[in-house]
Amino acid sequence: MAKKTAKKKTARKANAAFMRPVQPSPALAEVVGSKPIPRTEVTKKLWAYIKKNGLQDKKNRRMINADDALKTVFGGKSSVNMFEMTKLVGKHLK
Repeated sequence: MAKKTAKKKTARKANAAFMRPVQPSPALAEVVGSKPIPRTEVTKKLWAYIKKNGLQDKKNRRMINADDALKTVFGGKSSVNMFEMTKLVGKHLK
């Protein structure tokens, strides 16, 4: 009989590219602030803003209804889905 060896689980390390601070554009800075912050924090602040202002669609929770501040970030669209939102926000980060 062959013995099975247990693999050690290593702690997951965050990807350095996600942790590097990025500069939000002036349009995005209205929502998340103007200081350079990591992409992960941009997403957290964006979702906090969406939930605080009740911008998530009531029936289809994957859709985000843009207010005036987000409409400029979303390229003039009044409603985008979650996955499209990350693509559009990425254009506002340097």
